[in-house]
Amino acid sequence: MSTVEEQIRRAIEAGLFDNLPGKGKPLSLEQNPFEDPEWRLAHHLLRSNGFTLPWIERRREIEASIQSARDSLRRAAAWRRASKRGTIPAALPEIEWEQAVEQFRQCVAEINRHILTYNLQAPSVHFHIRPLSVERELELTSSPPSDTLSD
Repeated sequence: MSTVEEQIRRAIEAGLFDNLPGKGKPLSLEQNPFEDPEWRLAHHLLRSNGFTLPWIERRREIEASIQSARDSLRRAAAWRRASKRGTIPAALPEIEWEQAVEQFRQCVAEINRHILTYNLQAPSVHFHIRPLSVERELELTSSPPSDTLSD
């Protein structure tokens, strides 16, 4: 055990931490220690009034658009799989699937344009979003859902 850890252990045993202000109360995490002090008041006003930085709001909108597009494609794929087991003529589900895929391609192109704009506004590459790949999304969506987790 290091000397610092030993000193902390002895202080705890001696009860030196027992009467600290705020003991037993939740930590206030409102202030970000990494936040630029010049912007602290502005960020506080935004947060307390239900707003956020424009690039963060943009990211939320993009993520919601991605989820909505994926959900629509999943519904179309599920209907296509279900119709193959039913009495619906085979051509109809395939035509509707092709229409759903085309609509998804257009939606992904629009989302990717928004992602490009967002990535230019984000303050760091750590916040960037990867553009969607239509082929990858189709591969994930058109395969039947699995009941087991893959490695």
